[in-house]
Amino acid sequence: MTLNAGRLGEVRCDWTLDEVRDLFALPFADLVFQAQSVHRRHFDPNEVQVSTLLSIKTGACPEDCAYCPQSVRHDTGLEREELMAVEDVVSRARAAREAGATRFCMGAAYRGPKDRDLRVIEEMVRGVSALGLETCATLGMLTPAQALALKEAGLDYYNHNIDTSAGYYDRIITTRTFQDRLDTLAAVREAGINVCCGGILGMGESEGDRAAMLHTLATMEKHPESVPINQLVQVEGTPLMGAAPLDPLDFVRCIAVARILMPHSHVRLSAGRAEMSDEMQALCFLAGANSIFYGEKLLTTGNPDVERDRQLFARLGIRPEAGSDPTLPPRSAPDSDHCSNIRGQRGA
Repeated sequence: MTLNAGRLGEVRCDWTLDEVRDLFALPFADLVFQAQSVHRRHFDPNEVQVSTLLSIKTGACPEDCAYCPQSVRHDTGLEREELMAVEDVVSRARAAREAGATRFCMGAAYRGPKDRDLRVIEEMVRGVSALGLETCATLGMLTPAQALALKEAGLDYYNHNIDTSAGYYDRIITTRTFQDRLDTLAAVREAGINVCCGGILGMGESEGDRAAMLHTLATMEKHPESVPINQLVQVEGTPLMGAAPLDPLDFVRCIAVARILMPHSHVRLSAGRAEMSDEMQALCFLAGANSIFYGEKLLTTGNPDVERDRQLFARLGIRPEAGSDPTLPPRSAPDSDHCSNIRGQRGA
């Protein structure tokens, strides 16, 4: 094996693909133990960040993503909805804050937003930010100028997943390239916006594809601040309907590897939680997941409701991350996770 166990827990961007594969090859108990050990070095193991996701513009997306019910190319029966009004979005954000959310994400089904729509979304960002919530958006591809405009409006995070490995990507999407994804991420990072980027499991990819996807994320110059790991939600009418179900332990294994590779990132349980047992979610938290989406819906698909999450948190002794409860002390800021800085400290 090429893995150097003594370096586990370091923030580094020089992971080799062989090292990532070696992590996946560890016995399950050993992998989860290492992931939990890394997690405890950087986070409170009993705190989970709570975020809410709202679809602010639904359907009619021209892309052909094989998993997505919002594609105009798939007959899923989804009703199209125009861009929401600013005041309606701010009202939903206020309700999310009262339910315990600390971050509010706005998603729109675009290949890339038109500038006239972006100006409306900028007002949404300003309104949500004024409530004291962290702001996040996922709007498809962005130009550098659009990324800068969102930054000036106060956007904290931008979500743009790479979905899968570069080698498997064209089996899932043909209307944009893997490099298009990376270009948008570069524009977001250059604008000074935090990056939220992860992928989807259960689309027929191999373990090697999962390793390659995480390797891409972990070797970026700066790790994504948030890494959503989604389980495919199968929707009638999409090409991936009927895909073989994912082994729950394979999902947990991916969470654990992501935690080890990106120690300072929030690793988020995203789509697919409605199909996960409480026991599977508990294993994910043990393996280093420390962020969830709260609420009854993720864009257009189901999510565990708030009361079920509260009950699960109570059973596990988990509390929302400091920021949603003023009685909790804030977590001390980690050292910089910018890999050029880390390399400089090591003299490499």
